Amino acid sequence: MSGIRIHPTAEVSPAADVGDGASVWHHAQVREGARVGPGSIIGKGVYIGADVEVGANCKVQNYSCVYEGTTLEDGVFVGPEVVFTNDRYPRAINPDGSLKSADDWDCKGAHVCYGAAVGSRSVVLPGVTIGRWALVAAGSVVTKDVPGHALVVGNPARQVGWACVCARRLNESFGCPACGRRYHRTEAGLAPADPAS
Repeated sequence: MSGIRIHPTAEVSPAADVGDGASVWHHAQVREGARVGPGSIIGKGVYIGADVEVGANCKVQNYSCVYEGTTLEDGVFVGPEVVFTNDRYPRAINPDGSLKSADDWDCKGAHVCYGAAVGSRSVVLPGVTIGRWALVAAGSVVTKDVPGHALVVGNPARQVGWACVCARRLNESFGCPACGRRYHRTEAGLAPADPAS
């Protein structure tokens, strides 16, 4: 393994896979079966659940919780203290008062697509897909799928516009006032008007 940095206080399972050039910082935990892609940064106090997939060049900021069933594609940004939930029907006990076991669990994580960003202290509910280059504003509660390049805010999160790959808000004609990129609508959200950009 080349260039991997794991802080001495981090707990990384021997059954986890950490890619070349990745960093796992203070007090982070990476569980068994999890995969952290090359170049990714796992911040202080982050929890990466069992079998979670974190792609290449992701940034998962301090104290975020990425629970079992969740997939982050390449280039995803997760702000501080974000929580990806995975239990559609949460209970600690069964109706008879017995403690629930793994067999009673309906695990369904989120899927965050290439280049998307989830702002600080957001909560993403089970089974949600966040599209390519989408931008979730800080403090949002994401209850349904987010189209590619959509800008969503609030509780529950609602779309208020579109975001460029540079994270700036697009104008009404799907152009970026900051970098000049232009987009057009697709079934999945937006796509570059010039595929080379």
